[in-house]
Amino acid sequence: MGCFECCIKCLGGVPYASLVATILCFSGVALFCGCGHVALTGTVTILETHFSIVTSDHAMLTDVIQLMQYIIYGIASFFFLYGIILLAEGFYTTSAVKELHSEFKTTICGRCISGMFVFLTYILGVAWLGVFGFSAVPVFLFYNMWSTCATMRSPMANLTSIDSICVDVRQYGIIPWNATPGKACGSTLGDICNTSEFYLSYHLYIVACAGAGATVIALIHFLMILSANWAYLKDASQMHAYHDIKMKEERELQDITSRSKECLNSYT
Repeated sequence: MGCFECCIKCLGGVPYASLVATILCFSGVALFCGCGHVALTGTVTILETHFSIVTSDHAMLTDVIQLMQYIIYGIASFFFLYGIILLAEGFYTTSAVKELHSEFKTTICGRCISGMFVFLTYILGVAWLGVFGFSAVPVFLFYNMWSTCATMRSPMANLTSIDSICVDVRQYGIIPWNATPGKACGSTLGDICNTSEFYLSYHLYIVACAGAGATVIALIHFLMILSANWAYLKDASQMHAYHDIKMKEERELQDITSRSKECLNSYT
């Protein structure tokens, strides 16, 4: 076998579906974790500077955001490892690899591990649906502020007094009602929308939400791949059992035939 034929055969053993799902999962998790971490930091800066001057008013929110940032570190580490494991599982269950290793046989342990990955990926997919929905909340809040500022700047608005237009973040439950000042109105609100922290945090939240959606798609892709691999392993196990029974019956038939010939020869 030449070098070219060997390379073609090795490339045929790559589980491209699992590879695409792994790349999509890594990209989605990286976008969600990286952009979400920076956006949370910018959100704290905006709240401390413009909506809650007293530190004690938003102390709990600061602790919650720090906890969420630590959780982001854990999510990134876990999915980096889990994606590599699923990719390895795809390599060892693809049909091309089984052709390269002709003595490959499925075991009960292997089928149980594949079933466990199917169940775990399903649970993670449902959890990431919740994360995707949760990540849309800050996008909605920042969009409300951005649209309010755009309305004030619009020449078609015909506003007599822009000071009557306010955004009160206390109504969202982010900070308590006794926070000072708790809201921004008129030119102050316009200045907030023009800050780099607001602009960067708003777009990073959008990218983080998109990353969460990409992760959901990747997990659904993984779930389809794992289900197909589990069904393949089950069919392969049944096929091995069938071949074993068939070979056993053929040996018994050969034994009966040989004994019959011996009896016939002794009789003659």
